[in-house]
Amino acid sequence: MTTSMPDIANHTTAQTEGTLDWVGMSNIEMPIMVASKGESDRMVSAHVDAFVNLKDAQAKGIHMSRLYLLIDELSTSNVLNYQSLVSLLNGFISSHQELSDQAKVEFSFEYHLRRKSLISGKEGWKAYPVTLTGYLNKGKLTIELTVNVPYSSTCPCSAALARQLIQQAFHDKFAQQDELALTDIHDWLGTTEGIMATPHSQRSVAEVKVKLNASVNDFPITELVDLIEYSLKTPVQAAVKREDEQEFARLNGQNLMFCEDAARRLQHSMNQADHFDDFWLRINHLESLHAHDAVSITTKGIEGGYQP
Repeated sequence: MTTSMPDIANHTTAQTEGTLDWVGMSNIEMPIMVASKGESDRMVSAHVDAFVNLKDAQAKGIHMSRLYLLIDELSTSNVLNYQSLVSLLNGFISSHQELSDQAKVEFSFEYHLRRKSLISGKEGWKAYPVTLTGYLNKGKLTIELTVNVPYSSTCPCSAALARQLIQQAFHDKFAQQDELALTDIHDWLGTTEGIMATPHSQRSVAEVKVKLNASVNDFPITELVDLIEYSLKTPVQAAVKREDEQEFARLNGQNLMFCEDAARRLQHSMNQADHFDDFWLRINHLESLHAHDAVSITTKGIEGGYQP
């Protein structure tokens, strides 16, 4: 004897009528092949959020399995790029006719890049947190790319105070001498007493979100990471020899910056990149002096664009 299985979502109505902004699934684990501009397609271990709205006030619910199967099809049979992301969003809505007219999907993963050391030429892996987000709202499309890039920031105020202490130490050491030999000064500067104070620096993170347009097919992940690291000048390192550490110290000394300085540097660079329709950035200096963080947030500042 054959019996059909009950389908509560299709054959019953909502206990209480009302539309819902988003219904779906969060934190779906899925391997995804990602297309990044200038790089070979790369498999990443992604966590996916998938949602549609529920515009039918009487409908019991959506068909969550349909969302999952569309993502699974992308995982097994396609590459994630701009066009396949748009197709996925369209599939979310077409699989929920009469129920939904909005869709949202978010892929979060770590994107590994081989990065060269500063001087020695050694290479190592660095992992950059990336989020790709797509929204489709009654035919209006938004595709966003977000990356987090760590770097080092050295406090200009701390550097000035350290220089003052070094000057005072120099005065105390040599004030009684009428003549100074260059070798004496050189040797003294190489001692702990000579550099008796150092400025404080800290690991920092630039969070950058950009709005992409249809001129993009492969996502500009590496391009955006490169732009951020070049602008800030002090990216954290992977493989490091002594000469690399010395160069890193030099770069920090030549690029002293408050969080405001870092935000303005990056804002200027982002404004020169004409292939991003809009951008939002947040600079986080994870203070080594204070028990709290220093933060600066800014946007491209276009009408109707991202808000701080």
